[in-house]
Amino acid sequence: MQLFNRRIKTRHIILAVMCLMYFISYIDRVNIAVAAPLIRHEMGLTSGQLGLVFSAFAYPYAIMQVVGGWLADKYGPKRVLIGLSLVWGLATLATGFAGSVSMLVAVRFILGIGEGGAFPTATRAFTYWMPVAERGFAQGITHSFARLGGAVTPPLVLAVVATGGWRDAFILLGAASLAWTVLFLCVFTNSPEQNRHITPEETAEIGYCEGDCDRAKHAVTPWRKLIHRMWLVTVVDFCYGWLLWVYLTWLPSYLKESRGFDLKQLALFTALPLMAGVIGDTLGGVVSDKLFKVTGRLRFARCAVLVVGLGGSLAFLLPMISATNPLTAVWFLSASFFFLEITNPVLWTLPLDIAGKYAGTAGGMMNTGFGVAGMVSPVVFGFLIEKTGSYNVPFTISAALLAVGMVAALFIDTGKTVEADERREAEALAGSGGSVQNDPASVPAFASTGSPPVRLERHHLRRPLRWRK
Repeated sequence: MQLFNRRIKTRHIILAVMCLMYFISYIDRVNIAVAAPLIRHEMGLTSGQLGLVFSAFAYPYAIMQVVGGWLADKYGPKRVLIGLSLVWGLATLATGFAGSVSMLVAVRFILGIGEGGAFPTATRAFTYWMPVAERGFAQGITHSFARLGGAVTPPLVLAVVATGGWRDAFILLGAASLAWTVLFLCVFTNSPEQNRHITPEETAEIGYCEGDCDRAKHAVTPWRKLIHRMWLVTVVDFCYGWLLWVYLTWLPSYLKESRGFDLKQLALFTALPLMAGVIGDTLGGVVSDKLFKVTGRLRFARCAVLVVGLGGSLAFLLPMISATNPLTAVWFLSASFFFLEITNPVLWTLPLDIAGKYAGTAGGMMNTGFGVAGMVSPVVFGFLIEKTGSYNVPFTISAALLAVGMVAALFIDTGKTVEADERREAEALAGSGGSVQNDPASVPAFASTGSPPVRLERHHLRRPLRWRK
C-alpha cells in the first residue's frame, strides 16, 4: 500500500480530476448538436431558430475567456471553477426542462458563461501544481479528454435518448457536472501548501515556494505587459481555432454534400478525425516536454511543436482539397486534424510559461483568439460555400491561415516573460532611487531559485526635501 501511495502523486490525482472536467464539460458543450434533430421536431423550430440556439453559446464564451482567467488570478482557481461548474451544470440540467426557443437560447447563453471561463481557470490551476517539464503533458492529456468527450457524445447521448428521450440526456449530464463539482471541492487546493496530503519532496519537485499563492492574490494585473507578451500567441490561436471550428461545425456537411457519404458512413468518418485529434493532443504535450528535458531550451521545445503541427496540418489539408477519392480525403482530413491538435497543448502551456501567476488572464487572452474564430469562421465558411458552390475556396483560406500561424509561431519567445519584465522594472526603480511599494506581491512567484529574495522597501519620505527661504 505504501508503494502504491508513493507512485500516485498528489498532482497526478488533481490532473485526473481536471481531465474528468474537460471530458464532461465538452460533452455538455456539444450534446445540443446530437439532440438538435429531436428538439427541432418536438418544438417545430426553423433552421434560423436552431442556428440562434447554437450561436447563443459562442458570444458569452468568447467574452468570459479573459474575465474568467482574471477572476482565477485574483480570487484563486478553486473558488472560481466551483462557481463556473455550478453555472454550466445547472444550465445543462435546465436544458432538459426547456419548452421554448427563448428558453433554449437562455440556457445556452448561460452555459457559455460557465464554460467560457473554465479552461483559462483550469490553466491557472496548473500554475502551482505542475512543474515546467510536465506542463505540456498536463495540457495535452486534459485537452485529449476534451476531444474524447466530443467523440463519444453522439453514441452516449443517443443511447440515453433511445431509452428515455433527449430531455433525460441533458438531465443526466447536468447531474454529472454537479457531481464533478463536489469531487473538485474535496480534492483540489489552490497550492501545495494548502494540501494536507502532499509530501515535501513533491513540493520541491513542483518548484513551489511557500507564500507564492498568497502573494499572487495581491498582485495587480499588469494588463499592458500581458497584452505585449501574449498578442502573438493569440494570433496563432486564432489561426488554429479557425480550422478547428470548421471541423466542429462543417465536417459532417462536407462529407455528405461534397464527398457523397450516407448517414451511416458519416458516423464513422466524422469520428475518425476527432479520434486522431485525441492522439495528437496527448502526443503534442509529451513531445514538447521531452524536447525541453533533452535540450533544456524551452522556446525550442514549444515553438518547434507549434511549427511542425501547423505545417503538418497544412501539408495534409492542401492535397485533401484536390483529392478525388472520398476515402483518401477522409484520411487526409484525419492526418491534418492530428497535426492541428498537436499544437493545442503547447498553446495552452504558453500562458503558464510566459505569464506565471497571471496564467489565468493570459490563458483567457490567448483563447479569445479561439472564441473570435468561433464567431467568424463558421459564418464565413458557409458564406463562401453559398457564393462559390464549392468547399475548395473556404478550405484554401483555412490553409492560408495555417501558414500565417506557422510563421507567427516562429517569433514567440518563452524567455520574455511577464515576471521577468516585473523584475527588470523593480531593479530599474531600485537602481535609479525610485520608490516601489512594500508589497509582497511585487516579488514574482518562482523568482527565488536558491538565493535569498531582494526586499524592496518604500522610502519613508513622501515628498522630496525642499529648502526654505
